[in-house]
Amino acid sequence: MKNKVIFLTTDSLGNGEKELGTQILETFFTLLKQREQLPAAIFCANRGVLALTDQSLVSVHLKELADRGVRVLACATCVDYYGVRERLAAGEISSMGHFMELAETYEVMTLA
Repeated sequence: MKNKVIFLTTDSLGNGEKELGTQILETFFTLLKQREQLPAAIFCANRGVLALTDQSLVSVHLKELADRGVRVLACATCVDYYGVRERLAAGEISSMGHFMELAETYEVMTLA
């Protein structure tokens, strides 16, 4: 995992029921933070930025990952689009340009 960047584009994993997708996403990050090798970064775009807000249980896990040294980043355009800049419980504001730089260095794993 240490050579990967997770590209999180959703606050609910998969195309089925939203409640199930939310649980699956939370499980993914619960298991991820228990691993010895963590990703280099997690970049949240589109609805993925909603997982960083105080309304999402996933934000707790993302904050813990950030505390362990994983860069947790939020697309500024997406944060402003959804109007959640003041509600971020985890992560820092970044840019799509920064994600492109990360993608040049690390393998990208997309969660959609």
